[in-house]
Amino acid sequence: MKVFLIMPSQVMVRGIEGVFRDMGEFTVAGAATFLTPREETILKNISADAVIVDPAVFPHSARSNIKHHIAEYTDVPVIAFPSIFIDEETARQYDAVLSLYDSPADIIHKLRKAVSSSKDNSLSNGDELSAREKDILICVAKGFLNKEIADMFNISIHTVISHRRNITRKTGIKTVAGLTVYAILNNLIDPSSVE
Repeated sequence: MKVFLIMPSQVMVRGIEGVFRDMGEFTVAGAATFLTPREETILKNISADAVIVDPAVFPHSARSNIKHHIAEYTDVPVIAFPSIFIDEETARQYDAVLSLYDSPADIIHKLRKAVSSSKDNSLSNGDELSAREKDILICVAKGFLNKEIADMFNISIHTVISHRRNITRKTGIKTVAGLTVYAILNNLIDPSSVE
């Protein structure tokens, strides 16, 4: 299985690579020291089974939304490997939390469990829309343009287009009118709010 790392230090990346090499089950598919637009593109296109992130990579004000931010680019489990203290509420957003004090076997066990749980959820949820996809769908049904949606959620137009593509794939509906009807029938919007 492959893992994408977002770590502030090459020493941490090398340490994780060493654990994976010794244990033989996971490999590093790529690594970044910060989530720049280039890395965001890599996350969209990489075939990783999980993302491991050190919250220290993000500014303090953004740490409570890291998993949500990464979920805009990939739907694999997001696992925290903090080199700093994170509070319990922040830790709950992740699919798993690794510790610098975990043994290599514990790290592999937690990763395996997070990836397995994620695959089980994706099988049971089928093609259910994510929370962000529902937000985008609501905006589309209300007549907002891609640029307006991107500005509203502070994401790129390419991300909006990617969400719209996923919505079309999951619902099988290609037209705005069809998506609007879908949103109304699924009680995502009030019929009176449609322009």
